[in-house]
Amino acid sequence: MRIRIVGAGVMGRGIAQWAATAGHTVELGDARQEAVGDALGFVRRMLDRSAAKGRLTPEASRAASERLLPLDDAFAPGDEVELVIEAVREDLATKTELFRRLEDVLPARTVLATNTSSLPVTRVAAGLKDPTRLVGLHFFNPVPLMRIVEVVPGILTRPDIPPALVELVQATGHSAAVVADTPGFLVNHAGRGLVTEALALLEESVSDPAGIDRIARDVLGLRMGPFELMDLTGLDVTDTVIDTVWRGFRHSDRLRPSYLTPNRVAAGLHGRKTGRGFYDHTADADATPPEPPITGDPGRPVRVAGRGPDAEALRRALREDGATLESGRDLTGRAVVLVPTWGTTVAERIAAAGLPASRTVGVDPLALPTGRRVLAFTPATDPAAVRDARAVLARAAPARPDGTDGHRAVSVVRDTAGSVAQRLLASIVSVAASIAERSIATPAAVDTAVTAGLGYPAGPLAWGDRIGAARMLALQAGLHRSTGDPRYRPTRWVTERVHLGLPLTEPGPDPVALGATSPPPRSGTTEPTHEGDTA
Repeated sequence: MRIRIVGAGVMGRGIAQWAATAGHTVELGDARQEAVGDALGFVRRMLDRSAAKGRLTPEASRAASERLLPLDDAFAPGDEVELVIEAVREDLATKTELFRRLEDVLPARTVLATNTSSLPVTRVAAGLKDPTRLVGLHFFNPVPLMRIVEVVPGILTRPDIPPALVELVQATGHSAAVVADTPGFLVNHAGRGLVTEALALLEESVSDPAGIDRIARDVLGLRMGPFELMDLTGLDVTDTVIDTVWRGFRHSDRLRPSYLTPNRVAAGLHGRKTGRGFYDHTADADATPPEPPITGDPGRPVRVAGRGPDAEALRRALREDGATLESGRDLTGRAVVLVPTWGTTVAERIAAAGLPASRTVGVDPLALPTGRRVLAFTPATDPAAVRDARAVLARAAPARPDGTDGHRAVSVVRDTAGSVAQRLLASIVSVAASIAERSIATPAAVDTAVTAGLGYPAGPLAWGDRIGAARMLALQAGLHRSTGDPRYRPTRWVTERVHLGLPLTEPGPDPVALGATSPPPRSGTTEPTHEGDTA
Protein backbone atom coordinates (compact mmCIF):
# COMPACT_ATOMS: atom_id res chain seq x y z
CA MET A 1 0.00 0.00 0.00
CA ARG A 2 1.10 3.57 -0.64
CA ILE A 3 0.48 5.71 2.45
CA ARG A 4 0.90 9.48 2.64
CA ILE A 5 1.64 10.98 6.05
CA VAL A 6 1.14 14.71 6.50
CA GLY A 7 2.96 16.09 9.51
CA ALA A 8 6.60 15.32 10.29
CA GLY A 9 6.51 15.84 14.04
CA VAL A 10 6.83 13.20 16.75
CA MET A 11 3.66 11.34 15.80
CA GLY A 12 4.23 11.62 12.06
CA ARG A 13 7.73 10.17 12.45
CA GLY A 14 6.44 7.27 14.51
CA ILE A 15 3.66 6.48 12.06
CA ALA A 16 6.13 6.63 9.17
CA GLN A 17 8.42 4.14 10.92
CA TRP A 18 5.46 1.85 11.69
CA ALA A 19 4.20 1.86 8.11
CA ALA A 20 7.59 1.50 6.40
CA THR A 21 8.60 -1.36 8.71
CA ALA A 22 5.36 -3.13 7.81
CA GLY A 23 6.26 -3.05 4.13
CA HIS A 24 4.28 -0.04 2.94
CA THR A 25 5.59 2.76 0.74
CA VAL A 26 5.48 5.96 2.78
CA GLU A 27 5.28 9.50 1.45
CA LEU A 28 6.08 12.07 4.15
CA GLY A 29 5.13 15.72 3.78
CA ASP A 30 5.02 18.77 6.01
CA ALA A 31 4.40 22.49 5.69
CA ARG A 32 8.08 22.96 6.56
CA GLN A 33 10.28 21.15 4.05
CA GLU A 34 13.24 21.05 6.42
CA ALA A 35 11.08 19.13 8.91
CA VAL A 36 10.66 16.35 6.35
CA GLY A 37 14.40 15.82 6.01
CA ASP A 38 14.88 15.87 9.77
CA ALA A 39 12.06 13.37 10.24
CA LEU A 40 13.31 10.93 7.62
CA GLY A 41 16.81 11.09 9.09
CA PHE A 42 15.38 10.33 12.52
CA VAL A 43 13.30 7.39 11.27
CA ARG A 44 16.27 5.91 9.42
CA ARG A 45 18.36 6.12 12.59
CA MET A 46 15.59 4.33 14.48
CA LEU A 47 15.54 1.62 11.83
CA ASP A 48 19.32 1.24 12.10
CA ARG A 49 19.00 1.00 15.88
CA SER A 50 16.35 -1.69 15.54
CA ALA A 51 18.71 -3.66 13.32
CA ALA A 52 21.56 -3.21 15.80
CA LYS A 53 19.35 -4.57 18.59
CA GLY A 54 18.24 -7.51 16.50
CA ARG A 55 14.62 -6.41 16.20
CA LEU A 56 15.02 -6.15 12.42
CA THR A 57 17.46 -7.80 10.07
CA PRO A 58 19.87 -5.41 8.34
CA GLU A 59 18.13 -6.22 5.05
CA ALA A 60 14.69 -5.40 6.47
CA SER A 61 15.99 -2.15 7.92
CA ARG A 62 17.48 -1.07 4.58
CA ALA A 63 14.31 -2.04 2.71
CA ALA A 64 12.14 -0.05 5.13
CA SER A 65 14.45 2.95 4.79
CA GLU A 66 14.17 2.78 1.00
CA ARG A 67 10.37 2.86 1.26
CA LEU A 68 10.50 6.31 2.90
CA LEU A 69 9.90 9.01 0.29
CA PRO A 70 10.07 12.77 0.95
CA LEU A 71 7.40 15.02 -0.53
CA ASP A 72 8.22 18.53 -1.68
CA ASP A 73 4.52 19.32 -1.47
CA ALA A 74 2.22 17.51 0.97
CA PHE A 75 -0.70 18.39 -1.30
CA ALA A 76 0.78 17.06 -4.53
CA PRO A 77 -1.49 14.84 -6.66
CA GLY A 78 -1.07 11.14 -5.94
CA ASP A 79 -3.06 8.69 -8.00
CA GLU A 80 -1.47 5.69 -6.24
CA VAL A 81 -2.05 6.90 -2.68
CA GLU A 82 -4.55 4.62 -0.93
CA LEU A 83 -4.43 6.09 2.56
CA VAL A 84 -3.54 9.50 4.01
CA ILE A 85 -2.79 9.83 7.72
CA GLU A 86 -2.74 13.34 9.12
CA ALA A 87 -0.59 14.09 12.17
CA VAL A 88 -0.67 17.88 12.57
CA ARG A 89 -1.57 20.03 15.58
CA GLU A 90 -4.83 19.50 17.46
CA ASP A 91 -6.88 22.24 15.88
CA LEU A 92 -10.21 21.64 14.13
CA ALA A 93 -9.81 24.39 11.52
CA THR A 94 -6.27 23.28 10.65
CA LYS A 95 -7.23 19.65 10.18
CA THR A 96 -10.38 20.42 8.21
CA GLU A 97 -8.56 22.73 5.80
CA LEU A 98 -5.82 20.13 5.33
CA PHE A 99 -8.34 17.44 4.36
CA ARG A 100 -10.22 19.83 2.07
CA ARG A 101 -7.05 20.36 0.10
CA LEU A 102 -6.20 16.66 0.09
CA GLU A 103 -9.59 15.53 -1.19
CA ASP A 104 -9.16 17.86 -4.16
CA VAL A 105 -5.87 16.27 -5.28
CA LEU A 106 -6.27 12.60 -4.33
CA PRO A 107 -8.56 9.98 -5.89
CA ALA A 108 -12.03 9.48 -4.44
CA ARG A 109 -11.00 5.97 -3.32
CA THR A 110 -8.20 7.34 -1.10
CA VAL A 111 -9.13 6.98 2.57
CA LEU A 112 -8.48 10.07 4.68
CA ALA A 113 -7.48 9.35 8.30
CA THR A 114 -6.99 11.80 11.15
CA ASN A 115 -4.72 10.96 14.07
CA THR A 116 -6.65 13.30 16.35
CA SER A 117 -6.66 12.35 20.02
CA SER A 118 -9.37 14.74 21.17
CA LEU A 119 -11.34 16.27 18.29
CA PRO A 120 -14.58 14.61 17.15
CA VAL A 121 -13.93 12.80 13.87
CA THR A 122 -17.41 13.72 12.65
CA ARG A 123 -16.68 17.44 13.06
CA VAL A 124 -13.44 17.13 11.10
CA ALA A 125 -15.30 15.31 8.35
CA ALA A 126 -18.20 17.78 8.31
CA GLY A 127 -16.10 20.35 6.43
CA LEU A 128 -15.37 18.02 3.50
CA LYS A 129 -17.20 17.57 0.22
CA ASP A 130 -17.29 13.84 0.90
CA PRO A 131 -17.31 13.20 4.67
CA THR A 132 -17.83 9.46 4.11
CA ARG A 133 -14.16 8.90 3.26
CA LEU A 134 -12.75 10.26 6.54
CA VAL A 135 -12.03 8.15 9.63
CA GLY A 136 -10.08 8.46 12.86
CA LEU A 137 -6.88 6.42 13.13
CA HIS A 138 -5.50 7.25 16.56
CA PHE A 139 -1.97 6.07 17.31
CA PHE A 140 -0.17 6.35 20.65
CA ASN A 141 3.34 7.62 21.29
CA PRO A 142 5.82 6.02 20.73
CA VAL A 143 4.01 4.46 17.79
CA PRO A 144 6.38 1.50 17.16
CA LEU A 145 6.17 0.41 20.81
CA MET A 146 2.55 1.27 21.70
CA ARG A 147 0.93 -1.59 19.84
CA ILE A 148 -2.64 -0.32 19.87
CA VAL A 149 -4.49 1.85 17.34
CA GLU A 150 -8.01 3.20 17.76
CA VAL A 151 -10.10 3.06 14.58
CA VAL A 152 -12.79 5.72 14.97
CA PRO A 153 -15.51 5.98 12.33
CA GLY A 154 -17.42 9.24 12.18
CA ILE A 155 -21.18 9.24 11.87
CA LEU A 156 -20.95 9.32 8.05
CA THR A 157 -17.83 7.19 7.53
CA ARG A 158 -18.34 4.50 4.88
CA PRO A 159 -18.97 1.15 6.59
CA ASP A 160 -16.28 -0.62 4.54
CA ILE A 161 -13.49 1.61 5.84
CA PRO A 162 -13.18 0.54 9.52
CA PRO A 163 -12.78 -3.21 8.86
CA ALA A 164 -10.24 -2.48 6.12
CA LEU A 165 -8.18 -0.38 8.53
CA VAL A 166 -8.48 -3.00 11.28
CA GLU A 167 -7.05 -5.53 8.85
CA LEU A 168 -4.25 -3.12 7.90
CA VAL A 169 -3.32 -2.42 11.53
CA GLN A 170 -3.44 -6.05 12.63
CA ALA A 171 -1.24 -7.09 9.71
CA THR A 172 1.52 -4.90 11.20
CA GLY A 173 1.42 -6.67 14.56
CA HIS A 174 -0.48 -3.90 16.31
CA SER A 175 -3.93 -4.37 17.86
CA ALA A 176 -6.87 -2.38 16.52
CA ALA A 177 -9.95 -1.33 18.50
CA VAL A 178 -13.00 0.04 16.71
CA VAL A 179 -14.33 2.87 18.86
CA ALA A 180 -17.37 5.14 18.61
CA ASP A 181 -16.72 8.82 17.93
CA THR A 182 -17.07 9.99 21.53
CA PRO A 183 -15.03 12.27 23.82
CA GLY A 184 -11.65 10.71 24.58
CA PHE A 185 -12.45 7.76 22.28
CA LEU A 186 -11.53 4.63 24.27
CA VAL A 187 -8.10 4.69 25.93
CA ASN A 188 -8.16 8.33 27.08
CA HIS A 189 -11.71 7.86 28.33
CA ALA A 190 -10.89 4.64 30.20
CA GLY A 191 -7.78 6.22 31.70
CA ARG A 192 -9.88 8.80 33.54
CA GLY A 193 -11.01 6.13 36.01
CA LEU A 194 -7.59 5.88 37.66
CA VAL A 195 -6.47 9.50 37.71
CA THR A 196 -9.76 11.14 38.69
CA GLU A 197 -10.18 8.75 41.62
CA ALA A 198 -6.56 9.25 42.70
CA LEU A 199 -7.12 13.01 42.70
CA ALA A 200 -10.33 12.53 44.70
CA LEU A 201 -8.38 10.53 47.30
CA LEU A 202 -5.82 13.34 47.49
CA GLU A 203 -8.59 15.94 47.84
CA GLU A 204 -9.88 14.04 50.88
CA SER A 205 -6.38 13.73 52.41
CA VAL A 206 -6.72 9.95 52.52
CA SER A 207 -3.01 9.74 51.72
CA ASP A 208 -0.30 11.69 49.92
CA PRO A 209 0.71 11.12 46.26
CA ALA A 210 3.58 8.80 47.19
CA GLY A 211 1.35 6.74 49.48
CA ILE A 212 -1.38 6.37 46.85
CA ASP A 213 1.21 5.47 44.21
CA ARG A 214 2.75 2.76 46.43
CA ILE A 215 -0.64 1.13 46.92
CA ALA A 216 -1.48 1.40 43.20
CA ARG A 217 1.78 -0.32 42.26
CA ASP A 218 2.05 -2.93 44.99
CA VAL A 219 -1.60 -3.85 45.54
CA LEU A 220 -3.10 -3.31 42.09
CA GLY A 221 0.04 -4.22 40.15
CA LEU A 222 0.21 -1.04 38.05
CA ARG A 223 3.56 -0.23 36.45
CA MET A 224 3.29 3.37 37.61
CA GLY A 225 1.15 5.02 40.23
CA PRO A 226 -1.37 7.63 39.05
CA PHE A 227 0.68 10.60 40.29
CA GLU A 228 3.87 9.24 38.76
CA LEU A 229 1.92 8.85 35.53
CA MET A 230 0.58 12.41 35.63
CA ASP A 231 4.09 13.74 36.26
CA LEU A 232 5.34 11.75 33.27
CA THR A 233 2.64 12.84 30.80
CA GLY A 234 2.41 16.38 32.17
CA LEU A 235 -0.38 17.65 34.43
CA ASP A 236 -1.22 20.34 31.89
CA VAL A 237 -2.00 17.61 29.36
CA THR A 238 -3.83 15.42 31.89
CA ASP A 239 -5.95 18.32 33.16
CA THR A 240 -7.03 19.20 29.62
CA VAL A 241 -7.99 15.60 28.83
CA ILE A 242 -9.91 15.22 32.11
CA ASP A 243 -11.92 18.39 31.44
CA THR A 244 -12.50 17.54 27.76
CA VAL A 245 -13.89 14.09 28.51
CA TRP A 246 -15.99 15.35 31.45
CA ARG A 247 -17.51 18.20 29.42
CA GLY A 248 -18.00 15.91 26.43
CA PHE A 249 -20.10 13.54 28.52
CA ARG A 250 -22.14 16.43 29.85
CA HIS A 251 -20.53 16.65 33.28
CA SER A 252 -20.83 12.99 34.16
CA ASP A 253 -20.39 12.46 37.91
CA ARG A 254 -18.27 9.38 37.27
CA LEU A 255 -15.73 11.51 35.34
CA ARG A 256 -15.82 14.57 37.62
CA PRO A 257 -12.52 16.51 37.66
CA SER A 258 -10.65 17.64 40.75
CA TYR A 259 -10.41 21.21 41.99
CA LEU A 260 -6.73 20.54 42.72
CA THR A 261 -5.40 20.53 39.17
CA PRO A 262 -6.10 24.05 37.75
CA ASN A 263 -3.99 25.85 40.38
CA ARG A 264 -1.16 23.34 40.04
CA VAL A 265 -1.16 23.83 36.28
CA ALA A 266 -1.17 27.63 36.72
CA ALA A 267 1.77 27.32 39.11
CA GLY A 268 3.79 25.40 36.53
CA LEU A 269 3.79 22.15 38.52
CA HIS A 270 3.42 20.08 35.36
CA GLY A 271 5.75 17.24 36.30
CA ARG A 272 9.04 16.08 34.86
CA LYS A 273 9.12 18.63 32.05
CA THR A 274 9.02 21.56 34.51
CA GLY A 275 11.11 19.90 37.24
CA ARG A 276 8.28 19.79 39.77
CA GLY A 277 4.89 18.17 39.83
CA PHE A 278 3.47 15.91 42.50
CA TYR A 279 7.11 14.92 42.95
CA ASP A 280 10.35 16.92 42.92
CA HIS A 281 12.26 16.03 39.74
CA THR A 282 15.27 18.25 40.29
CA ALA A 283 18.69 16.63 40.17
CA ASP A 284 19.25 16.53 43.94
CA ALA A 285 15.80 15.20 44.86
CA ASP A 286 15.10 11.64 46.00
CA ALA A 287 13.58 9.66 43.14
CA THR A 288 11.28 7.82 45.56
CA PRO A 289 10.30 9.37 48.91
CA PRO A 290 11.14 6.96 51.74
CA GLU A 291 8.39 5.27 53.73
CA PRO A 292 8.06 6.10 57.45
CA PRO A 293 9.99 3.69 59.69
CA ILE A 294 8.26 0.93 61.70
CA THR A 295 8.15 2.12 65.33
CA GLY A 296 5.40 0.10 67.03
CA ASP A 297 5.33 -3.09 69.12
CA PRO A 298 5.24 -6.17 66.81
CA GLY A 299 4.36 -8.38 69.81
CA ARG A 300 1.13 -6.61 70.76
CA PRO A 301 -1.82 -9.01 70.57
CA VAL A 302 -4.41 -8.49 67.86
CA ARG A 303 -7.85 -9.87 67.20
CA VAL A 304 -9.82 -9.90 63.95
CA ALA A 305 -13.42 -8.70 64.04
CA GLY A 306 -16.11 -10.26 61.92
CA ARG A 307 -16.75 -13.44 59.99
CA GLY A 308 -16.60 -14.45 56.38
CA PRO A 309 -13.84 -15.00 53.80
CA ASP A 310 -12.10 -11.65 54.34
CA ALA A 311 -11.86 -12.09 58.11
CA GLU A 312 -10.68 -15.70 57.76
CA ALA A 313 -8.06 -14.72 55.17
CA LEU A 314 -6.73 -12.04 57.54
CA ARG A 315 -6.58 -14.46 60.48
CA ARG A 316 -4.74 -16.99 58.35
CA ALA A 317 -2.22 -14.39 57.17
CA LEU A 318 -1.58 -13.24 60.75
CA ARG A 319 -0.98 -16.79 61.94
CA GLU A 320 1.43 -17.45 59.08
CA ASP A 321 3.36 -14.30 60.02
CA GLY A 322 3.66 -15.32 63.66
CA ALA A 323 1.42 -12.63 65.15
CA THR A 324 -0.09 -13.00 68.62
CA LEU A 325 -3.68 -13.57 67.58
CA GLU A 326 -6.46 -13.59 70.17
CA SER A 327 -9.74 -15.34 69.48
CA GLY A 328 -13.08 -15.26 71.20
CA ARG A 329 -13.54 -12.50 73.72
CA ASP A 330 -10.79 -9.89 74.06
CA LEU A 331 -9.52 -10.94 77.50
CA THR A 332 -6.57 -8.56 77.78
CA GLY A 333 -8.32 -5.35 76.89
CA ARG A 334 -5.24 -4.19 75.01
CA ALA A 335 -5.45 -6.16 71.78
CA VAL A 336 -5.64 -4.10 68.60
CA VAL A 337 -8.82 -4.94 66.73
CA LEU A 338 -8.34 -5.42 62.99
CA VAL A 339 -11.46 -5.21 60.86
CA PRO A 340 -11.48 -5.94 57.11
CA THR A 341 -13.66 -3.55 55.10
CA TRP A 342 -15.11 -3.93 51.61
CA GLY A 343 -16.74 -0.82 50.20
CA THR A 344 -17.47 0.58 53.65
CA THR A 345 -15.62 2.65 56.25
CA VAL A 346 -13.96 1.45 59.43
CA ALA A 347 -16.20 3.89 61.34
CA GLU A 348 -19.31 2.10 60.01
CA ARG A 349 -17.95 -1.29 61.12
CA ILE A 350 -17.11 0.08 64.57
CA ALA A 351 -20.63 1.44 65.00
CA ALA A 352 -22.36 -1.67 63.63
CA ALA A 353 -20.39 -4.19 65.71
CA GLY A 354 -19.81 -2.13 68.85
CA LEU A 355 -16.03 -2.32 68.49
CA PRO A 356 -13.64 -0.30 70.72
CA ALA A 357 -13.06 2.80 68.59
CA SER A 358 -9.69 3.69 70.11
CA ARG A 359 -8.19 0.26 69.37
CA THR A 360 -9.78 -0.57 66.01
CA VAL A 361 -8.10 -0.13 62.65
CA GLY A 362 -9.19 -1.25 59.20
CA VAL A 363 -7.40 -3.67 56.89
CA ASP A 364 -7.93 -3.75 53.12
CA PRO A 365 -8.57 -7.40 52.12
CA LEU A 366 -7.66 -6.57 48.51
CA ALA A 367 -4.05 -6.18 49.65
CA LEU A 368 -3.76 -9.47 51.53
CA PRO A 369 -2.54 -11.56 48.55
CA THR A 370 0.16 -8.96 47.83
CA GLY A 371 3.36 -8.08 49.61
CA ARG A 372 1.92 -4.84 51.01
CA ARG A 373 -0.64 -4.42 53.76
CA VAL A 374 -2.90 -1.35 54.04
CA LEU A 375 -4.23 -0.06 57.38
CA ALA A 376 -6.89 2.63 57.85
CA PHE A 377 -7.35 4.73 60.98
CA THR A 378 -10.32 6.82 62.13
CA PRO A 379 -10.37 10.11 64.07
CA ALA A 380 -10.96 8.03 67.24
CA THR A 381 -8.01 5.65 66.80
CA ASP A 382 -5.27 5.81 69.44
CA PRO A 383 -2.00 6.59 67.57
CA ALA A 384 -0.22 3.88 69.55
CA ALA A 385 -2.73 1.31 68.28
CA VAL A 386 -1.98 2.36 64.69
CA ARG A 387 1.79 2.14 65.23
CA ASP A 388 1.51 -1.27 66.89
CA ALA A 389 -0.86 -2.62 64.25
CA ARG A 390 1.56 -1.50 61.57
CA ALA A 391 4.41 -3.27 63.36
CA VAL A 392 2.36 -6.47 63.70
CA LEU A 393 1.40 -6.48 60.01
CA ALA A 394 4.95 -5.65 59.01
CA ARG A 395 6.21 -8.89 60.54
CA ALA A 396 7.56 -11.27 57.93
CA ALA A 397 6.62 -14.92 58.00
CA PRO A 398 9.29 -17.11 59.68
CA ALA A 399 10.35 -18.66 56.38
CA ARG A 400 10.25 -16.16 53.53
CA PRO A 401 10.93 -17.42 49.98
CA ASP A 402 14.12 -15.36 49.70
CA GLY A 403 15.43 -16.55 53.06
CA THR A 404 15.36 -13.11 54.70
CA ASP A 405 13.48 -11.91 57.75
CA GLY A 406 12.80 -8.34 56.67
CA HIS A 407 9.59 -6.38 57.19
CA ARG A 408 6.55 -6.35 54.99
CA ALA A 409 5.55 -2.99 53.55
CA VAL A 410 2.56 -1.52 55.38
CA SER A 411 0.74 1.64 54.29
CA VAL A 412 -1.32 3.71 56.71
CA VAL A 413 -4.18 5.79 55.31
CA ARG A 414 -7.14 7.76 56.63
CA ASP A 415 -10.43 5.91 56.88
CA THR A 416 -12.47 6.12 53.68
CA ALA A 417 -15.10 3.88 52.18
CA GLY A 418 -13.31 1.03 50.43
CA SER A 419 -9.82 2.31 51.25
CA VAL A 420 -7.41 3.35 48.46
CA ALA A 421 -6.97 0.26 46.28
CA GLN A 422 -10.66 -0.62 46.29
CA ARG A 423 -11.66 2.89 45.24
CA LEU A 424 -9.10 2.98 42.44
CA LEU A 425 -10.15 -0.44 41.15
CA ALA A 426 -13.86 0.34 41.42
CA SER A 427 -13.36 3.50 39.37
CA ILE A 428 -11.27 1.71 36.72
CA VAL A 429 -13.89 -1.02 36.32
CA SER A 430 -16.88 1.34 36.50
CA VAL A 431 -15.59 3.68 33.79
CA ALA A 432 -14.78 0.71 31.55
CA ALA A 433 -18.22 -0.77 32.20
CA SER A 434 -19.87 2.52 31.26
CA ILE A 435 -17.89 2.51 27.98
CA ALA A 436 -19.21 -0.97 27.17
CA GLU A 437 -22.68 0.02 28.37
CA ARG A 438 -22.80 2.90 25.88
CA SER A 439 -21.55 0.64 23.05
CA ILE A 440 -18.53 2.89 22.59
CA ALA A 441 -16.51 -0.29 22.14
CA THR A 442 -16.98 -4.02 22.69
CA PRO A 443 -15.82 -5.53 25.98
CA ALA A 444 -12.98 -7.28 24.14
CA ALA A 445 -11.89 -4.01 22.52
CA VAL A 446 -12.01 -2.22 25.89
CA ASP A 447 -9.77 -4.79 27.54
CA THR A 448 -7.37 -5.07 24.60
CA ALA A 449 -6.99 -1.31 24.15
CA VAL A 450 -6.60 -0.50 27.84
CA THR A 451 -4.08 -3.27 28.47
CA ALA A 452 -1.96 -2.17 25.49
CA GLY A 453 -2.51 1.57 25.81
CA LEU A 454 -2.32 2.02 29.59
CA GLY A 455 -0.23 -0.98 30.64
CA TYR A 456 -2.69 -2.28 33.23
CA PRO A 457 -2.03 -5.84 34.44
CA ALA A 458 -5.41 -6.89 33.00
CA GLY A 459 -8.20 -5.36 30.98
CA PRO A 460 -10.64 -3.57 33.33
CA LEU A 461 -13.57 -5.89 32.65
CA ALA A 462 -11.43 -9.02 32.88
CA TRP A 463 -9.95 -7.54 36.07
CA GLY A 464 -13.45 -7.15 37.50
CA ASP A 465 -14.18 -10.78 36.62
CA ARG A 466 -10.96 -11.81 38.37
CA ILE A 467 -12.24 -10.15 41.57
CA GLY A 468 -15.75 -11.47 40.92
CA ALA A 469 -18.67 -9.62 39.35
CA ALA A 470 -20.83 -9.97 42.48
CA ARG A 471 -17.99 -8.70 44.67
CA MET A 472 -17.46 -5.73 42.33
CA LEU A 473 -21.17 -4.90 42.54
CA ALA A 474 -21.00 -5.10 46.34
CA LEU A 475 -18.03 -2.71 46.23
CA GLN A 476 -19.84 -0.24 43.98
CA ALA A 477 -22.98 -0.42 46.10
CA GLY A 478 -21.02 -0.02 49.32
CA LEU A 479 -19.16 3.02 48.07
CA HIS A 480 -22.38 4.60 46.84
CA ARG A 481 -24.22 3.87 50.10
CA SER A 482 -21.37 5.07 52.31
CA THR A 483 -20.66 8.30 50.42
CA GLY A 484 -23.99 9.19 48.81
CA ASP A 485 -21.93 10.37 45.85
CA PRO A 486 -23.44 9.50 42.42
CA ARG A 487 -19.86 9.09 41.23
CA TYR A 488 -19.96 5.59 42.75
CA ARG A 489 -23.44 4.45 41.70
CA PRO A 490 -23.42 0.83 40.47
CA THR A 491 -23.27 0.56 36.70
CA ARG A 492 -26.07 -1.13 34.78
CA TRP A 493 -23.46 -3.28 33.01
CA VAL A 494 -22.20 -4.81 36.26
CA THR A 495 -25.64 -5.05 37.89
CA GLU A 496 -27.21 -6.87 34.94
CA ARG A 497 -24.42 -9.38 34.64
CA VAL A 498 -24.48 -10.20 38.32
CA HIS A 499 -28.24 -10.76 38.21
CA LEU A 500 -27.89 -12.97 35.12
CA GLY A 501 -24.81 -14.86 36.26
CA LEU A 502 -22.72 -13.54 33.35
CA PRO A 503 -19.10 -12.37 33.34
CA LEU A 504 -18.36 -8.66 32.89
CA THR A 505 -16.64 -9.49 29.61
CA GLU A 506 -19.87 -10.91 28.15
CA PRO A 507 -21.03 -8.61 25.32
CA GLY A 508 -24.50 -10.08 25.01
CA PRO A 509 -26.36 -10.68 21.74
CA ASP A 510 -26.18 -8.27 18.81
CA PRO A 511 -29.30 -6.01 18.85
CA VAL A 512 -29.25 -5.81 15.03
CA ALA A 513 -29.31 -9.60 14.68
CA LEU A 514 -32.27 -9.76 17.09
CA GLY A 515 -34.19 -7.12 15.14
CA ALA A 516 -34.12 -4.71 18.09
CA THR A 517 -32.06 -2.12 16.20
CA SER A 518 -32.07 -1.25 12.53
CA PRO A 519 -28.77 -1.73 10.71
CA PRO A 520 -27.10 1.45 9.43
CA PRO A 521 -27.86 2.45 5.81
CA ARG A 522 -25.38 2.06 2.99
CA SER A 523 -23.40 5.19 2.17
CA GLY A 524 -25.43 7.46 -0.08
CA THR A 525 -28.71 5.53 0.24
CA THR A 526 -31.52 5.04 2.70
CA GLU A 527 -31.84 1.34 1.90
CA PRO A 528 -30.87 -1.08 4.71
CA THR A 529 -27.72 -3.13 4.33
CA HIS A 530 -27.64 -6.89 4.18
CA GLU A 531 -26.50 -8.71 7.29
CA GLY A 532 -22.71 -8.76 7.52
CA ASP A 533 -22.19 -5.56 5.49
CA THR A 534 -21.75 -3.35 8.53
CA ALA A 535 -18.53 -2.79 10.41
